[in-house]
Amino acid sequence: MATTAGDPERAMDGFLSVARLLEEPRLARVYTFVLREGPVTVDDVVDSLGIARTTAYADTGTLADLGVVTRDASEKTHRFTATPIHLTTDVDGDQYTITPTLIAAVARSEHDRDLDLLVDRHGRGRLAAALTYAVPYAAGELSERVAARELDVQVAFGIAVLQALADVVDEMRPYDPYVEEIRDARTDPPVDS
Repeated sequence: MATTAGDPERAMDGFLSVARLLEEPRLARVYTFVLREGPVTVDDVVDSLGIARTTAYADTGTLADLGVVTRDASEKTHRFTATPIHLTTDVDGDQYTITPTLIAAVARSEHDRDLDLLVDRHGRGRLAAALTYAVPYAAGELSERVAARELDVQVAFGIAVLQALADVVDEMRPYDPYVEEIRDARTDPPVDS
C-alpha cells in the first residue's frame, strides 16, 4: 500500500480498507493468500482455500475495490496480486504499525481455536498485543512463559497463542517487509488499559 502523504482522501480509504481486513477474517485470509502466492486466479483461491467459487469471486472483487489487491484483466482469466499493507496509527502518542503479519494473524484466528478464543474473549486488540510478544518469541529472544505471563492470560493458553502466532510470524517473514516495524514487547511493552 503506497504512502498517502498529502492525500487525505486516499489515506482515509486506505485506513478503512485495513479496518475491513481486521474485521473480516475471511477477507484477511484471501488477502494473505494473494500476497503470498500471487499472481493468482480465482480458481487458485478456490482450490487452495477451499471456499466456494462465488465467495472467491466476491472476496477478490471486494479486495480489489478496497485497493489492497490489484486485478490484472489483460487476459481472459484475471490475475490478482497484493502489495504489503503498512499502516501506522498514533493514538495519544502511542504508535502501532499494522503489517501483513497482523492481517495474517486475524486470518488465522478464523481456523485456530486458541487465536479464535483469544479474539472472542479479549478482542483483536489483545491479538495485536500478543503479536508484539510473538515476534521476539519467534526469534528466540523471549521465553514463552514470560511472554504468556505478560499477556495476562492463563499460562498454558498464552503459550498456545504464542506458538500459533510464532508460526504466523515465521510464515509471513518472507512476504512482510515491515515485520521488523511491529512493536517489540521487550523494548516497548503494551500499556494495560
